[in-house]
Amino acid sequence: MNTQLNDKNDNNEGRSPGAAEQAHRAPVHVLWYVAIGVALVAIMGLFIGAHQLATQVSRLNDSTQAQIAKLSDQVTQSSTENAKRAELVAQEAHDTAASVELQARSEMRKSAATLSAKLAEQGQTERQTQQQVAGELENLKAADTDASSKLNAISGDVTSVKGDVTSVKGDVASTQAAVEKTGSELKRMTGDMGVMSGLIATNAGQLSALKDLGERNYQEFDIKRTGGLQKIGTIQLALSKADPKRNRFTLDVLADDKRVQKRDRTINEPVQFYLAGNRQPVEIVVNEVKKDEVMGYVAMPKVKIGRP
Repeated sequence: MNTQLNDKNDNNEGRSPGAAEQAHRAPVHVLWYVAIGVALVAIMGLFIGAHQLATQVSRLNDSTQAQIAKLSDQVTQSSTENAKRAELVAQEAHDTAASVELQARSEMRKSAATLSAKLAEQGQTERQTQQQVAGELENLKAADTDASSKLNAISGDVTSVKGDVTSVKGDVASTQAAVEKTGSELKRMTGDMGVMSGLIATNAGQLSALKDLGERNYQEFDIKRTGGLQKIGTIQLALSKADPKRNRFTLDVLADDKRVQKRDRTINEPVQFYLAGNRQPVEIVVNEVKKDEVMGYVAMPKVKIGRP
């Protein structure tokens, strides 16, 4: 064994120093080659990526330029259309103004012609009026002369006329005395609403005297129970019940779109109610009660004055 170890040592001692150094450097050169290969691969990848990016940027730039050109065309077209529209609107406004001016001038000419015609007609009318007045003055002069002659003739008849006037005055005095006598027989009563009534007529003669006095408007009526509503002036009346034995009756009154029933009233009793716009009440007076029938009159105020 010692002999073998000595042989190995002799072999090692027999190698040169350069072979040992080359054996030591061989792994280092392999690592550099590997690193350089990896770097080249990375550089190639970067180059390819940069080329693709440049291609995309170029395409994006081309698309942007195309869109800008398209927008520019649209703006140009829109400007042209707006200019045409503005020109059209201006032309229409000009035409409208011209039409309005022509119409105004035409109407002014028509108005001037109408005014001239009216002035001419008025002047002709004035001339005719002057001629007519002159003719009427002549007629008045002639009538004055004729009246003077007739006055002389009438003066002779004045004496006889005076006698006739004296006779008429006597008749009026007698008539007035009869009216005053009838009026003294008229009475006032408190109506069913507690208001003092006007003068009450109980027969045809007294009603005639009331009409002559003229304090109110009087309208007679004859209402039957089967006749329904009957229009008396501005109101309507209907007979619901009549009791000749007791001289009592029941009336339905329709006035101002309101229906009121006056129940169990007696003859010659003022049945009162108010109409819109009247301070005084309307009065219904029944002078006669028959079976299913009443007769009388309605007295309405002449002056419509609102109640305070």
